Amino acid sequence: MKLPRRRLVALAAVAAVPRAFATPAEVDGLIRTLVGESPLKDGLVHLDLPVLVENGNAVAMRVSVTDPPSPVESIHVFAEGNPLPVVAVFRFGPRSGVPAVSTRIRLATSQTVIAIARLRDGTCWRDSAEPLVTLAACIE
Repeated sequence: MKLPRRRLVALAAVAAVPRAFATPAEVDGLIRTLVGESPLKDGLVHLDLPVLVENGNAVAMRVSVTDPPSPVESIHVFAEGNPLPVVAVFRFGPRSGVPAVSTRIRLATSQTVIAIARLRDGTCWRDSAEPLVTLAACIE
């Protein structure tokens, strides 16, 4: 009987610990790891998020790359204020077609969301948005 009770107390203690949120410096480090020595260029990538988000649990997001000079290898989405800053990674193969993705993401608070497109030629392109979230998510 004591063993299950101890596990329950341990689980309750872990659940009571507040989650820490990512910092802009942490996200910058993740982006530097992704792009390496390649310069990060603005343009080509278009990140579409609503300006005002009523509920951070389901935020509509669309990321597209227009007229890339080389095929798109991957698109990475980061959120500076989420507990886990890597929101999504989308990989594209040689037969993927148009490099565009529509989905829903969770946002913990108002923050900067960054999309990075890595092309097969090694270049990296970025776009960002700063939605205002009125009801936070990622905090349960």
